[in-house]
This record gives sequence, structure tokens and C-alpha cells, in this order.
Amino acid sequence: MTSRLNSQHPLPPPPQTTLLTANLAVCRWTILKTLVLTAACLAVGNLAWADDPVDAAAKPSDAPVDAAKQMAFFETKIRPLLAERCYDCHDENTAESELRVDTYEGMITGGLAGPALIPGKPQGSLIVAAVGYRDSTLQMPPDEKLSDAEIADLTRWVEMGAPHPSRDGMQTIKPRGDVDLEKGRQHWAFRPVAKVDPPTVNQTSPAIAAEERRDVPVRHPIDAFLLSRLEAEGLQRVPAADKRTLIRRATFDLTGLPPTPAEIEGFLADDSEEAFANVIDRLLSSPHYGERWGRHWLDVARYADSNGLDENVVHGHAWRYRDYVVNAFNKDKPYNEFVVEQLAGDLLPPRDEIAREHERLIATGYLVLGPKVLAEQDEAKMEMDIIDEQLDTIGRSMLGLTLGCARCHTHKFDPISHHDYYGLAGIFKSTKSMDSYKTVAKWHENLIETPEEEQRYNEHLAEVAAQEKKIAEVIAEATKLLEKPDSELALAQREKKFPAETTAVLKAERETLKKLKDSAPERPMAMGVIDGEVADTSVHLRGSHLTLGDVVPRRFPEVLASTDQPPLPPETSGRLQFAQWLTNGQHPLTARVMVNRIWHGHFGKGLVTTVDNFGLQGAPPTHPELLDWLANQFVESGWSIKTMHRTIMLSEAYQRSSQHHPKNVEADPGNSLYWRFNLRRLEAEAIRDSLLAVSGQLDRTVGGNISQYKNREYVFNHTSQDKSTYDSYRRSIYVPVIRNHLYDMFQLFDYSDASVLNGNRNVSTIAPQALFLMNSEWVSELALSIADRLLQDSSDPATRIDQLYMQSFGRPATADERDRSLDFVSQFASLSKTPTDREEAERQAWQRLCQAIVASSEFVYIR
Repeated sequence: MTSRLNSQHPLPPPPQTTLLTANLAVCRWTILKTLVLTAACLAVGNLAWADDPVDAAAKPSDAPVDAAKQMAFFETKIRPLLAERCYDCHDENTAESELRVDTYEGMITGGLAGPALIPGKPQGSLIVAAVGYRDSTLQMPPDEKLSDAEIADLTRWVEMGAPHPSRDGMQTIKPRGDVDLEKGRQHWAFRPVAKVDPPTVNQTSPAIAAEERRDVPVRHPIDAFLLSRLEAEGLQRVPAADKRTLIRRATFDLTGLPPTPAEIEGFLADDSEEAFANVIDRLLSSPHYGERWGRHWLDVARYADSNGLDENVVHGHAWRYRDYVVNAFNKDKPYNEFVVEQLAGDLLPPRDEIAREHERLIATGYLVLGPKVLAEQDEAKMEMDIIDEQLDTIGRSMLGLTLGCARCHTHKFDPISHHDYYGLAGIFKSTKSMDSYKTVAKWHENLIETPEEEQRYNEHLAEVAAQEKKIAEVIAEATKLLEKPDSELALAQREKKFPAETTAVLKAERETLKKLKDSAPERPMAMGVIDGEVADTSVHLRGSHLTLGDVVPRRFPEVLASTDQPPLPPETSGRLQFAQWLTNGQHPLTARVMVNRIWHGHFGKGLVTTVDNFGLQGAPPTHPELLDWLANQFVESGWSIKTMHRTIMLSEAYQRSSQHHPKNVEADPGNSLYWRFNLRRLEAEAIRDSLLAVSGQLDRTVGGNISQYKNREYVFNHTSQDKSTYDSYRRSIYVPVIRNHLYDMFQLFDYSDASVLNGNRNVSTIAPQALFLMNSEWVSELALSIADRLLQDSSDPATRIDQLYMQSFGRPATADERDRSLDFVSQFASLSKTPTDREEAERQAWQRLCQAIVASSEFVYIR
């Protein structure tokens, strides 16, 4: 222990001695140390032998600070304590978790969990939290807790400002994890969106195939940006796609469904320059556009129809949020409004239209849809876990930032501090997301009645009240007629004395009451939030609500806002101000993130390939100037998503073929420079919907609830019965999403994990996918429906083949495909032995052919 006391001590170390003189040397050194400390106290004239200077320093007082007494307190109480109980694991030789407590600088700098010491703030100092054993995950020393007196000494030392011999004269120490705002703002994503002019590129550029060159400037800005890079890299883009490929690509992109033969023929017959623009406008006007692009948003909103986790209960009203999203895309709701409504729709100024008011309340379901541990016994922990999930979702979906990483400590990579996180957390702690945290906890729901529905409900209540009054009157009259009326007697006892006639009347009236109550009109509700008790929140050391530090005013991250933000209104949570800040048109991330998502939806990858992460660990943009040009266009167009679709899809880059080019592949194998259009597999929903569409079985009804469950009812988990069925012919967006029990086909084809947001689904190629298409009873039934339609529509086998290929692939069969298909059908049908069998065999032959077609790669891929 003696050697450890030397660390940072102003006295010389004890002399090196032999074993025989060691004890004497230590004693002499200890006496010298005591004399020096005593002299320091005498020098300021405050040492009274009748009082303990250590105790005096430890007592709170309004008297001027006595530096000598404070230093004496450290040297006699704190340094020996640290040396004996802490140095073994946290000195220059060990520094577990990169923390040293043998130096003042080490404590201020801190370890992996952040600063261990904040002078003057014991509540915010991890060293005090650790020795106090307030958090089961942070208990130091781990083998044995300090005594109450030792904890009190350490707390008092921090409270008095942590006096230490090394403190005076030291330059400012930067705690580990402190954010360098100026450096952070140099990251491309945190810089303001730049006003960029497209480069000038001529159509004679060597980046353009020889047959497409002409002596005119490149008109479309997107092509100018992309061709400029291709030219600089010495690459050449491939030729344009043919019209059949293009309409199939565009129709799947915008509606998630295959084009019909009539739509294809109409496009082929249109030779005007506006032909493809007309196709785009038609598709954007389709109600199925909102279903397709609404599904993209639901991935990042982690939409699900059940809670999952421990208590897998039904989100019985989640479908209203889903329909809100679909309608928002169909109506081309400006994206800035879309964001504000989801974060703070309940706080927007009132509108005359009741439907508009309800729409805004429904939109806030975005904040409540996440999975929750509804049986968590620690209610404070549950609340902070829900807030953390909300912040993580908002951060990644709208800002492209992993804000949730700053819950336990300052972000390891991005310039988001621990205090930034709790500044935002205060906004959502001031928001009511839950009605109850008692097991099983209940999320909040908003009433969305129309005046007519409210009147009908009130009339029902009046009917129930009238019936209850009628029953009470019968009981009262019957009670009066008893020989010994006793209103205090229990009702059940009194009724035994009633005449049989009265008992019969009561039975009938109570049955009427029960029927009335059972027929109560269902009050329309929507998952959502409202403002709760407004308050700032404390920093949670290491993310634990058991170890609280400084209270942080509600605010926005400093790297994106400023260090002198005006305070948020004390009467509201600040959600509306937060949403308006995100969508003010000046924010560096909001527009960038969304246009990148739209680009990803069309090209299969974003200009920033990590679509949910624009931070320092994310990928930089392949074309930063193009990204900023698109972001500016987005804001200037009034945040119109449909306008952004048109802009991207009318570029020649979007209309390229997916043709192979050996030289380009060698130089740019990932096609990061967009010299061709990437071959892409359809998502799970598009595969299912396409099978239903070509079979003629697709129910194209838009919106509504098809779940067979009641709100908050238990669904599949380790104890409850599985009632889930997926035999609907509605589009896949309406198929219930049950957490912990996803529809098998969705799981097989890489559906999004509804427990977390995901803007970039994985795409796997595994044998069970092919086996499902070849052997599934459901696919077989749909193939039979396709076959029956072919047999009904035409008696000519060759015509049937062309019709099958047009419906499935958007093109007629080649001569070779036609011959082989006819040969297969003929051989299969010839296996029957009787005329009746031959007729059924022909039907089965066409069924098998249809199933082979829809199980092929061409059916599930777009070029």
C-alpha cells in the first residue's frame, strides 16, 4: 500500500532499504508526511488540536473554502481509500475498462463508461455511483462494498470539488467521450446541404455508348452527375433498356405488381417522347402506389400488429396507422407534414375538419408501435426503455443517426453526447406513450369518434342507465312489500324473499340489460400519444435510471443545432418544436435521408448505401453533389415525394439496361457508379402479390382491418394459442404482422424484422425459396387458377403459351420456349388412359407448366 501512496504525492518516496530496516524507514516517512500536513494547516492558522481537521473539512459550511483542510482530507481519507480498494484494478499497470483512479487526470478523463469524476457533482460521478452499489451492473469494488463512512467520505470529497495535489496548474482535461463539435461538424452529413449546379456534359461523351451519342448537352441533371463520374473513371454506361423491360421495372417499382398485357401493349404503341412519363404519371395515380411505398415506410416505422417480446398482445388499432401511411403516399402529403404529424400531430393547431384532426392523432401511432416489455416489474426502467426505442427509431428513420448508442455514454463514433441524448429523452419523457406501467402495461390510445358516433355512444349509455334504473325500481318496490323490509340486507338475500313473479321480471330485465351492454357500439381508437407531465430528465449514468447525474434541459443535439439553444416551452413537451426543427428546410439530414431512401427504392441501393446510418460508421455518399442536388430539389418542390419519383425515373440512368459489361465489372464490380441498372429480386410481398395477380385471385380492396384478433388479446407466444391465419387474398401490406410469429412465406423471402426498423432488407438466395415455389400447396392452387384462366380464354395451345408468358414475364414466349412448353403439356396429358382422365390430365399439365413458370427466376427478378 505504501508504494501506491506515492502516486502523484508531493513528498519524495520513502528511501529504498533492506528488509531489516524497511519498517523503520516507512515509519520515518509517515512521520515526515504528518509533519508536512500539520505545518500546512498551522500556516493558515486554522489548526486547533482539540478539533480533527479532517472532520472539519468534511462538514458542509458557509465559511470560505479552506484549501489546506481539503487537501488534508484527501490525503488522509481519500488517497488511502483509493490505494487500498481501487488501485489494484485501476492504476497505470491495469487500467481495467481503460480507467485509472491513481491520477486526477485519469479520473476526469474516465474509462469506457465515461468520466469517473465530475468535481462538485457526486450525483453525476460514476465513482460515487459505483461504490454506492445503486446499480446492480456497476458495483465497485466488486468483492466487498465500502463501509458507509467510506462512501460518505468519497461523496463529500467529490462534493467539495475533488481537491487533489495534481489539480492546480493542470491544463484543461478533456473527459473521455467529450464531443468535439467543430470537428464533428466537418463530417459530410452534418454540413449544410450545398447548393450544387449539375456539371456540363455533352452527349458525345465517351461515357455514352457510340450508338447513343449525339451533339447536344445532357439534359437531365442526374445523368450529368453520373456521366461526369463515369467519364472521369474511364467507364461507359450500357445501352438503354427495351420498353417491355422498362414498363415491368417501373410498374413493380411504383405499385409492387406486374403490368397487365394491356398496359404493356399501350406503352409499346405510344411512340411519343412523353410515353414513359405518361406511364409514370398513371402509376403514381394508382391507389396501389401508396400500398407499395407505404410498405417501404412501414419498414422504417417498425410496423407490427402485435407487441411481441414477453407479452405478445394485439395492436388492435395499428391498422389505422398503416392506412394513414398508405393514404399519405397516395395523396402525396408533403414529407415535412408527414414527419411533423407522426411526431407531434396531437400538438398541431386545431382544424375545422374532424377527419383531419383524427388523421393527425392516428399519425402519432408511429411513436407507440415499437415492441415493449409489458411485464417489466421496474416501471421506471420500462419507461426509459420505451423512450430509448423511440429515440433510436426517430434517429435512424428520419435522421440516419444511431442516437440510441448515446444512452449509456457519449456516442463512441458520432458527435452525439450523453447530454444530447438526455436532452432529447426529456422531450419524450414529457410525452404520454403509456396509460399504465402496471403489469400488463397498456400503451396509450386516442379516441377518434365522429360527432355522430359520439352521439350514438351517449344514447347507448343513456339506454343502459335507463334499464339499470328500471331494474332498481323493481327491486325497490319489491323490497317495500316484504314483511320486514331491510334495505341494508344484501340484495341476493332480499331477492330470495321476492315473489316468483318479481323474480321472473328481474331475470327478464337483466337479460335485456346484458344484451344492451353486449351491443355497445365500439368506440374507434387509435394508437398514439399526447403530452404528459412536462419535465427535464437527468443523465442516466451508464444508461441506468438507478444512477442519475445532472438534469439536462430538453434540447436538440448540439452538433446539429447550437450550444445556445433557446429553452423549449415549459408548458409542452417540445415534440412540435423538435418536429418543426427537423423539417425547417435547413436541417442537414432530414431531406438527405429521405431522398436517399427514395433512390434506394428505385435502384436497390442508396447513394449512401447505409440508408439508416449517415454517421461516421456509415458509408459516405458515392455522389455527394448529386445527393445534395436531390435534397435541394426535394425541399424546393414542397417536399413532394411523387415529384422526386418523376425526377429519378425520367433520368436515363434509371432507364438503363442491366446488361453485362466486362471492362466496367472489372473496374466497378459493385456498380457504385451506376453504369447499368442492377438486377433485383422482388421482395416477399411483391412475390406473393404477383402470384395472386397473375392467377386472377388478388383482392385489390384498399385499406381496412382483416385481423381476426381483438385489441390487446394475446396472440402467439410460448403460452398462448396460435390463431394466426394467412389465407387472405388481400395485398400483402394488409396481412397481419405478428411479432415472434411472422408469416412463413415472409420469413422465407427476407421480410423485415418488425422488432427494429430496417430500411435495407437483406436478400438471400437459399434452397427453401425454390422448394416453396415448386412444392407449396398454396402456389399449386394459384397455378391451377392460372391454368383454368388460360383454358377458358383460348382453345389454341400456342396462344395460351404466349398469354402465360405475357402475364408472368411481360413478354411473349420465344419460338423455342413455345415449342418446349407445348411438348411438355402434350407428353404430360398423354399419360391418361380414359377420355375423362385425359381432360383432367390436360388441366393438370397446364397447372404444372404454370407452376414452373412462376417458380422461375424471371418471375421473381426484375431487370
